[in-house]
Amino acid sequence: MYSNRPQYTTFTVKEATTLLPFILQSLDGISRQKAKAILAGNGVRVDKRFVKQYDLPLRPGQSVEISKRKKGPTIESRFVKLVYEDPHIMVIEKAVGILSMATSHHTFSVKTVLDDYLRRSGQKRTAHVVHRLDRDTSGLLVYAKSLEAEEILEHNWRDIVTDRRYIALVSGTMSQKSGTVKSWLKDNKAYFTYSSPTDNGGKLAITHFRTLRKGTAHSLVELKLETGRKNQIRVHLQDLGHPVCGDIKYGNGDDPIGRLALHAFRLDFYHPITGEHLHFETPAPKPFVEAMK
Repeated sequence: MYSNRPQYTTFTVKEATTLLPFILQSLDGISRQKAKAILAGNGVRVDKRFVKQYDLPLRPGQSVEISKRKKGPTIESRFVKLVYEDPHIMVIEKAVGILSMATSHHTFSVKTVLDDYLRRSGQKRTAHVVHRLDRDTSGLLVYAKSLEAEEILEHNWRDIVTDRRYIALVSGTMSQKSGTVKSWLKDNKAYFTYSSPTDNGGKLAITHFRTLRKGTAHSLVELKLETGRKNQIRVHLQDLGHPVCGDIKYGNGDDPIGRLALHAFRLDFYHPITGEHLHFETPAPKPFVEAMK
């Protein structure tokens, strides 16, 4: 265990309630001010996820972990939000505009932000990249904190990850409620990915989609990857005739929110060391939802 890891007491929800009353009841005698301070200081996790919402609904059977210890260093970046951390892994939510890892031309990345946080919190380790999101895609990523966890995640990624989903704001009205796109993807010399319904020597890509909401100008679509190919979602939505909004490479110029409207909102996987099944989910970005109004 690293020195700044807070010690949590675990409680199980017995009846439906909201988070603040549950904390007050669980920590008998604590003041509302102290309870809110614990929430604000990342001192509460519900089902392994950090929460700060004092009126969060709780249902019977949920696990609530509470720490009264003063919070240690936090991630100081508007581009990276810490969702979960233990001695072996970190799960973060990445904003638009930051690389998953540094390149020769760009040094600022999620990895450099995490390495700085690990250094400041006294952890003698660095963040190891095991999968990536494009600079212009936001959402959930997992990073390993040890070589053992990194090797297990990298070598067993397909078996370890049980669910990986995205949400996209797309151009036009989706006529299909759900379906599957299957094609072979191959890059040309200009690094443009082409899709073919028959084997073109590229890699087979399979994407499942479900329409969540549709309007006259845009639709909100959930996407589940069966394979994880480069530009897979963007190309497959182009194949459907409903490209991702804000996609300057595979889109049609429709850009209602000033960004690539693609967000990795769900990530489920088995912990590489403990084997525990973990589930992480973030809400759809507000601009996606507001564009549908």
